[in-house]
Amino acid sequence: MKLLLLSFVLVNSLLSFDYKLQPKEVSSEIHCFFGLPEVMDKRNNGNMSNSCFVNMGTSYLVIDSGPTYQYAAQAYEAMKKIKNLPVSYVVNTHVHDDHWLGNGFYKEHDAKIIGPSIFANLPKEEMTRMQRRISAEAFHGTTQEYPTILITDREEIDIDGKIVIIKSVNHKAHTKNDLFVYIPSKKALFAGDLVFNERLPSLRDGNINGWIAALQEIKMMDVDYIIGGHGDVVSKKSVDFTYNYLMQLKKEVLQRLDDGEDIGDVVNEVVMPEYKEIPFYDSIHRQNVETAYRTLEWESE
Repeated sequence: MKLLLLSFVLVNSLLSFDYKLQPKEVSSEIHCFFGLPEVMDKRNNGNMSNSCFVNMGTSYLVIDSGPTYQYAAQAYEAMKKIKNLPVSYVVNTHVHDDHWLGNGFYKEHDAKIIGPSIFANLPKEEMTRMQRRISAEAFHGTTQEYPTILITDREEIDIDGKIVIIKSVNHKAHTKNDLFVYIPSKKALFAGDLVFNERLPSLRDGNINGWIAALQEIKMMDVDYIIGGHGDVVSKKSVDFTYNYLMQLKKEVLQRLDDGEDIGDVVNEVVMPEYKEIPFYDSIHRQNVETAYRTLEWESE
């Protein structure tokens, strides 16, 4: 029996990865695990996005469950050391898999999982982007568990007598279907990947005009904290980095569109040197210029 138990422990230790997660306090009732400004690989094993816990009184609300089952399990264990509460709800802010592949852990613990309506028509991949890029040990136990409560517009849920407002942007912004979460009693807004810090935002699946409009709405909200999907800036000014980058990008691309320049020249000319030292500039900026050009060209016709 002891040999069997030892074998079980050994197998599980070989099929695990220690994310070394440390919760950071945003306020006395909000803690977040802030991801690294890096591309997912077998060194960080997907620890590159934010996952936040909100103490609602008798349970936690989780915003984005993280990149793997093991990440979610380790984050929850760390939070239990602060206060041992169950998780009542998990909100997935959008469909990029670094934000929701931890759902399986919370489903096992009877949490209700909320997400954007696009999940209803999202096919399950044979192998996700995360699974292709991280180690088998870190991905072990991870399943594709989609939200079962889908948001099409605006919903309010009551958790321990506190209202949580979950709003769909309802137009293409960072993705085709982004959510943000507003908790008036906490003066806090969780913006998902509508807000980036410490790294350049990606327009790959988005629309520059829709994204700017969403940020303008968020900037008007009565909050003390705005927590994005990447980066550890959590004040109301956390919006500014993404907003300023997109506004400048739009301005420079539009100037060249008005001058009749073609896309090849614009991609080479819109350099925005003040962002050159920001992580992901080399891999993302030119793509952002191209995506912005195609969007602005089409929407101006």
